[in-house]
Amino acid sequence: MPIQTFPPTKDSQLLSFSINFQAKITATPVTYGLTAAQATAYAALHGAFRSAYDAANNPNTNSKQAVIAKNQAKENLLNGPGGAWELVDIVQAFPGTTDAMRGELGLPIPDVSPTPIPQPAVAPDLSIIATMGRTLKIRLRDQENPDKRGKPDGVAGATVLYHVSQAAPPNDPAVWTFLENTSKTALDVQIPASVPVGSRVWLTAFWFNNRKQASPAATFESTIISEQYAAAA
Repeated sequence: MPIQTFPPTKDSQLLSFSINFQAKITATPVTYGLTAAQATAYAALHGAFRSAYDAANNPNTNSKQAVIAKNQAKENLLNGPGGAWELVDIVQAFPGTTDAMRGELGLPIPDVSPTPIPQPAVAPDLSIIATMGRTLKIRLRDQENPDKRGKPDGVAGATVLYHVSQAAPPNDPAVWTFLENTSKTALDVQIPASVPVGSRVWLTAFWFNNRKQASPAATFESTIISEQYAAAA
């Protein structure tokens, strides 16, 4: 069966992978874009790792030195000249390698048609933490995971909009003005100098994914633009 990641995380899994990989490439190396010399060199690395693994896992031969030898043989098998990483990269890039062949070798099968990241379904939770003149300190949170400090899964960033009005603004996006795009969830935004001191400024925001698909807009929050530091209204 194909493995999910390469190399396997456990030594026992690596040994099982290597036994199969070595047998396949030794039988027909050219099929996988390799040479007979590469297969022979890998077989030597595999044999050294298998012997060292057996010694380190046998109660009669296990010792600190045996474990050190096993780890060195593993390093050689994976990263040494002619090792697994080198040959796997060749096989994966070889034009004749099919997914069926990758499966026979136990290699991960590339996802050439990845599942698209869905459009964000839930609006961000927007808070105005403080007003410092025209600088508003704001925070965006995942409504479904309010204790999480970062963005929701699948979210690339957020767009922040503002509107100047004493009364709560309508939902019509045409009345809102773009302020900035951000990849942060805690940030300072600057209200333009054209907005007079004493104006009530409303903010909203929405998440977007890497395809620029947007979530619903956050509940409106407002504050008063002042010359000095003030808590959000």
